[in-house]
Amino acid sequence: MLRLTELKLPLDHPEGAVERALCQALGVKPSAVRDITVARRAWDARKRSAILVVYSVDFSVDDEAALLRRAAGDKVLARTLIRTPDTSYRPVALAPALLPQRPVVIGTGPCGIFAALILAEMGFRPIILDRGKVVRERTKDTWALWRRNQLTPESNVQFGEGGAGTFSDGKLWSGIKDPQHLGRKVLTEFVQAGAPEEILYVAKPHIGTFRLVTMVESLRAKIEALGGEYRFGTKVTDFLVETGRDGQRRMRGVVTEAGETIETQHVVLAIGHSARDTFFQLQAAGVFIEAKPFSIGVRIEHPQSIIDRARFGNFAGNPILGAADYKLVHHCRNGRSVYSFCMCPGGTVVAAASEPGRLVTNGMSQYSRAERNANAGIVVGITPEVDYPGDPLAGIALQRHWEERAFVAGGSNYCAPAQLVGDFLAGRASTSLGSVIPSYRPGVTPTDLAACLPDFAVAAMREALPEFGKQIRGFDMAEAVMTGVETRTSSPIRIRRDASFRSVNTLGLYPAGEGAGYAGGIFSAGVDGIRVAEAVGRDMAGLAAAA
Repeated sequence: MLRLTELKLPLDHPEGAVERALCQALGVKPSAVRDITVARRAWDARKRSAILVVYSVDFSVDDEAALLRRAAGDKVLARTLIRTPDTSYRPVALAPALLPQRPVVIGTGPCGIFAALILAEMGFRPIILDRGKVVRERTKDTWALWRRNQLTPESNVQFGEGGAGTFSDGKLWSGIKDPQHLGRKVLTEFVQAGAPEEILYVAKPHIGTFRLVTMVESLRAKIEALGGEYRFGTKVTDFLVETGRDGQRRMRGVVTEAGETIETQHVVLAIGHSARDTFFQLQAAGVFIEAKPFSIGVRIEHPQSIIDRARFGNFAGNPILGAADYKLVHHCRNGRSVYSFCMCPGGTVVAAASEPGRLVTNGMSQYSRAERNANAGIVVGITPEVDYPGDPLAGIALQRHWEERAFVAGGSNYCAPAQLVGDFLAGRASTSLGSVIPSYRPGVTPTDLAACLPDFAVAAMREALPEFGKQIRGFDMAEAVMTGVETRTSSPIRIRRDASFRSVNTLGLYPAGEGAGYAGGIFSAGVDGIRVAEAVGRDMAGLAAAA
């Protein structure tokens, strides 16, 4: 098949317009093309008065070579007409008939799920460990925090089946390089698990929290049917590492909190960015860990209608466009950068704490994105060399410090500290709220967020918000609500790995996903899980062949 990209049509184009535009661009009659399929649909809103829909279309013709030769002499077609890439997935290894040991996957977020799935499809029957609960029980525990101020430390937004992405907007895109089209495997598996087929072609697919719950269950059933074994409520508390005569450190197994030793030479570490106790255990076991940058800030909420009008003008509400999102960045005079993070159109701000006495916020949307407010993180970048030098785990102490301050400022009951943008810019505490009703549950306490953030972050955000208001009219409106704090933008550490995806100083340990510092979001975490599982499969198949 062939693919034509950059096929642009008006937002209100009629049915059949894609096919007609395709034939016109190719200079052929409609009878000459068949099997027309939309491969990608995006939109271009740079001109709000003339928003365009941009398609990539796959199709078949009788003589592809002849069409490509003719296109080579056309300046536009030479750039936009290509052969449709082969995005089908093929296993890179197969397990031997006799498998002396099984690989262990720690964590059942997107990275762990796809690592387990690929290993299971190759026949390696992985053992999958998670400290939390199955997704339905985890959902109940999470709602207990949101509705009744009750935190369950091992079962919440951060821990449990599905990972932190389960309670999010369910975004399924990323800027990662993906020459092997592993992202297509992620999306295809999601569709088979119950996601809408549109995620295969829309430019910015998302699925929302409720759909993610059933999809996670479906993927678990598939992995189990292929020989995978899930063990929930199973926290790893020690890593067994042996140093050989050659001086090389090698994985020999893991120990669970219940005292069980699971012998294995292959561990996929897909623990997520909030498994702080595990980071300390890895450091104690001698695994090489380094500090990495992350960000800190707040969640900001506006009426979704304001964002829609600012982005789409008179086209606001068009079903193709949906609820508008945004992406903002400002480089400040103090050397800091402020940017929007994890924008959730038509969503809610959620309690994302995982440790008693500490408060964390995050954002979430359902598939419909129909809630009244838009929310996003407005965060400030920080770096180890400047802000938490020394110990590789010093970033965790920094996170905990501000989470504790936020917990106290909110009332020491998991209500969150909040402040109106107008008050924040004026440097005064909020004593009441205005027209924008905050969505955070169990509730908010009006206060001064400057007490919950580093001084440099406060100064940077006060400079950035008016600048963002120049890009999105109304963004710095006085009654917009800021809710603190957002500290879990990414992992504060990286578990460095080599070209074979193994820990640089511990053979058999495969750091993966967000917690290890190699992904940011559902999509990239899933892709990283596939890459790591392939590396494990190759190594296990090679060892079996050598034996």
